[in-house]
Amino acid sequence: MPVRWRTQESFFGPNFPLENHPQFADIASMTVREPGHIKAILGPTNTGKTHLAIERLCAHSSGMMGFPLRLLAREVYDRVVAIKGPKEVGLITGEEKIMPPGARWLLCTAESMPIDRDVAFVALDEAQLGADPERGHVFTDRLLNVRGREETMILGSESLKPIVRDLLPEAEIITRPRFSQLSFAGAKKLSRLPPRTAIIAFSAEDVYTIAEMIRRTKGGAAIVMGNLSPRTRNAQVAMYQSGEVDYLVATDAIGMGLNMDISHIAFASLSKFDGRRQRRLFLHEMAQIAGRAGRHQRDGTFGLVLDGLNGPAMTEVEIDRIEEHRFAPLEQLYWRNADLDYSAPGNLIDSLECLPRDARLKAAPQALDHQVLARLAGDPEVAPFAKGEAATRRLWDACGLPDFRSTGAEFHARLVARLYGYLVRGTLPKQLIADEIARLDRVQGDIATLASRIAACRTWTYIANRADWLADPAHWAERTQSIETRLSDALHESLRQRFVDRRSSRLLRSIGHDPKAARLEVDESGEVSVLDEAVGRLHGFRFTADPGARTGEQRKFLAAAEARLPAELTRRARELITSEHRAFSMAMELDQPVAIRWNGSAVATLTKGRSLIEPGLALDPAAARQEAPIRDAVRARLAAWLTKEIAQKLGPLVKIAEAGFSPDSPPQLRAFLAPLAEEAGVSARHELAEALQVLDPEARKRIRTLGLTIGSLAVFHPAMLKPHAITMRLALLSVRRGTPMPPVPMIGLGLLDKPSAPLAAAAGDAGFARFGDQMIRIDLIERLALKLHEQRRGNAPFVPDAALATSLGIGTGTLQRLLRALGYVPVEQAEPNHWRWRGVRRGGPVARPSGHQAKRKSA
Repeated sequence: MPVRWRTQESFFGPNFPLENHPQFADIASMTVREPGHIKAILGPTNTGKTHLAIERLCAHSSGMMGFPLRLLAREVYDRVVAIKGPKEVGLITGEEKIMPPGARWLLCTAESMPIDRDVAFVALDEAQLGADPERGHVFTDRLLNVRGREETMILGSESLKPIVRDLLPEAEIITRPRFSQLSFAGAKKLSRLPPRTAIIAFSAEDVYTIAEMIRRTKGGAAIVMGNLSPRTRNAQVAMYQSGEVDYLVATDAIGMGLNMDISHIAFASLSKFDGRRQRRLFLHEMAQIAGRAGRHQRDGTFGLVLDGLNGPAMTEVEIDRIEEHRFAPLEQLYWRNADLDYSAPGNLIDSLECLPRDARLKAAPQALDHQVLARLAGDPEVAPFAKGEAATRRLWDACGLPDFRSTGAEFHARLVARLYGYLVRGTLPKQLIADEIARLDRVQGDIATLASRIAACRTWTYIANRADWLADPAHWAERTQSIETRLSDALHESLRQRFVDRRSSRLLRSIGHDPKAARLEVDESGEVSVLDEAVGRLHGFRFTADPGARTGEQRKFLAAAEARLPAELTRRARELITSEHRAFSMAMELDQPVAIRWNGSAVATLTKGRSLIEPGLALDPAAARQEAPIRDAVRARLAAWLTKEIAQKLGPLVKIAEAGFSPDSPPQLRAFLAPLAEEAGVSARHELAEALQVLDPEARKRIRTLGLTIGSLAVFHPAMLKPHAITMRLALLSVRRGTPMPPVPMIGLGLLDKPSAPLAAAAGDAGFARFGDQMIRIDLIERLALKLHEQRRGNAPFVPDAALATSLGIGTGTLQRLLRALGYVPVEQAEPNHWRWRGVRRGGPVARPSGHQAKRKSA
């Protein structure tokens, strides 16, 4: 296809005073290459302009697209890679360059477009940014000068139509309608904003404040600001897009073509600082941002944050024009001369300040690179080296370093001067960049610290991607990119931790306005989850909310969990009713009420009942709230288990109680056995002395049949002194008395030294007798009593066998107290350690062992 050319004179007008700039004596020969077909695809947001351009790009043998944001360029790069493959597609931005050797399709930021590359297709997105004071000259230059060999597309707002018609009369202008409706939804409080809302603010402080409020009321928000690194912004956007959070708090950075699933745009402010002054948003800026609401065929809404506005609200005229997409046409685009004179810094500045004469173009304000150049051109440390075309080009390249740190022209110029001092001689020293990035390679710190490090790192990432600035650019590009990645990931995580409560967010999305809608799961350990997020734990029938939840969110967890818990508790109750015996156990913990556990969790406590072995049951409140048939069945199942458990561990006591309370037993037998049953089968002998004295031979025979031992100090059943029986007896006694569970002696020992006060207090109930600082189990006392009885000869003095006491671990003092308790007294005028049997006076606590007891080999 033949290439048509047009002189640049038409852009400046026939009367442009070239004599003002002698270095441009040949300006009339400046040319703009024009292809056979230029299309201007114009319309509001959500018209599919970018999608159409991507289709056309992929339809050509080669192509290039320029975007306003690196984030958008990366998004489209990923889409084209999925179509063409990674070896065919390149990405060029200021901080990132992916250029396979055979790349035929390039996705770039507008500033990074290789304008001298010959490609079949070229597209420029958001071309109306030519009216932006800071970057407009770049977009204007690309609009006027960059062409595809076969097809060129200019994408932008419909307000661009008159300028395109004037500057590019050969262009085919196509307007596209918005796919969906955009309507005003009024002002709402933050707490009333619907899901999939983006709240727009214009300062980091306001963004963070709003995000914190959203976290408290809605579970969390993603953050999108222009000063975040692209990777951090990507991660935050991905968090929103995936549905992890339903809210986005952003600056006007989202207005530049970022495709997100936003249903509603809420302006928290209608004014911003534009670098020079605080001003109200222009109507087209409001529309650009509001247009992000709605996607494809889904309608969108925009509105205001109630009580959050900085300045007056939207007027009826503004609302109407945004809804109808009717805006005043752009009158001018910013322009800066692109054909520069590099013969000397002064000449370069003059060429930058060349003025257009076309009414549709106006000189751009001094951009940062221009400001830095003006400062360094007069710097006595820089000027001596910036002589000649090569040195001036090198200086201009250095001035193009973006100010990612936002330090301003004065401070940024110092960094550029430092770098230029090396670049004018060759390349940057390896040690310089190594030291700088090593200082930044730390992921500790708060959000502000991490953001500052990322900004500095982005500076060195940009430098590393300049192949002519470093000896080994690929190595340093990889190093700086890896550090920026780590810092960006750390910043993303810090933002997530501060502004997102993941559990609350997922919970709120799940339940909406109906807590019963939450999907609830309970694992084997009792952990309760809503949407795979742990919200608490079920202990039997009792739900405990996660203590890690914040106070404000605790009610949400309780509402969501408890709304679904009744069904789970009913299921558990039915499972309990059919559970096997081994699923239950007694909870007999020190100083706690005695309870019944089911699968390890307490479901009922024991209360005073008809008798010691027939305690009552108090169900856990959650179990007691079940419907009457289920509640009664639960109680019956627990009572049946308890009866069986008592029968298994205290079988002899059950028989004693049955005989003691049976109408068929003789009164004298009932008078002896009933009190013994209420003392859990162990009683001091003197407490039953009167009942014992009236027992006839038949009753005594019945007592022996029951296995009872009538000892010197106590009446007991030997089985009640076995380990499991002692614990159960103490538990039942505490229930009958309404006291907490007492301490249980070390069951394997028959003697305890220096027992604690609580343990000593429970000695009698546990089947022990206390003698000074030792406790002796009563069956061992009876065994010792029998041995002493066998040693003595009537009332004659004798020396107790010391080996017997030693074998039991009984000390001398304890033995003496025990001998006295058993009815022995020391012989005062005999040899030491002689004792004799004294017998028992009427009313005394000790009785002479009966004949059948003396003949027993063991108690």
